[in-house]
Amino acid sequence: MAVVGAAAARPFARLRGRSSSEERRLPVGRQILLQAVCLFVALTVLFPILWIVSLAVDPRGLSRPDGLNLIPPGATLDAFARVFEQPTSNPVSFPELARNSFIIASGTALFSVAIGVSAAYAFSRLNFRFREVLMLAILAVLMLPAVATIAPLFVMLTRIQFGDFTLGRTIPGVMVAIVSGTLPFAIWNLKGYLDTIPRELEEAAAVDGATRNQSFFKVILPLATPALAVTAFLGFIAGWSEFYFSVIFLSDPKQFTLAIALNGMVGQYATQTPWSEFSAFAIMFALPVSVVYLFLQKYIVGGLAIGGVKG
Repeated sequence: MAVVGAAAARPFARLRGRSSSEERRLPVGRQILLQAVCLFVALTVLFPILWIVSLAVDPRGLSRPDGLNLIPPGATLDAFARVFEQPTSNPVSFPELARNSFIIASGTALFSVAIGVSAAYAFSRLNFRFREVLMLAILAVLMLPAVATIAPLFVMLTRIQFGDFTLGRTIPGVMVAIVSGTLPFAIWNLKGYLDTIPRELEEAAAVDGATRNQSFFKVILPLATPALAVTAFLGFIAGWSEFYFSVIFLSDPKQFTLAIALNGMVGQYATQTPWSEFSAFAIMFALPVSVVYLFLQKYIVGGLAIGGVKG
């Protein structure tokens, strides 16, 4: 009977396999249409990048390419050398600007993760009064545009003084302002990830004599490494590309960042902007973070997807 049943089931299995393969196979016309749409999107994304590269190596300083050639006649890398030495009229080199941007970006990433994971753990594991209200308040801050907080943060941070040191006029003050905007996202993203970690692991650690702090540092944090990495990377990008807080808070050219210097290269009119240097600066500004994102894209998308739902 079992043999007869298996033999009778084979045709249906073939039909199911054939139908599933036929369902997965798209018509030729639809495949061509989808490929054309993908190529159009790719060209739309790549065209501005190719434009900037062409302007950066063009010694004529044109405001736009004069043809479809990617490498213009007389292409040179002199614009990159000039930008590296002194991108603007301020006596500050590109490495000094990059150092300031790196300090702000790394500090933003560090404090966002350190404070965010602590708050996220409390919201994920502890039950206390007004827990839901506080989560909604954090969500409201997350939806608030960063530009709306510039004025109150500037007034508050400039009032914090220690002798000649004014927090609102320094790089640490810019970091505090940026962290105030990145913390809500860090808390929500990390809380979503911590909710996916089973509580039984902490209970097992408690049975073995571990305290709550030991469970947090030795059990939770190692398991939350993907979400921590994603949050730190996005916080680094926020600090690296930040312009509004930096241009409002900082007045000393020695403390300027790459974003301020790039904006300072723009003239009042298009003919007054050194487009070759501007394009070279933009490439040097975006290339480090872009390369890192290219290699970590799979982990970043995966970490965001896992942190967005509760399993």
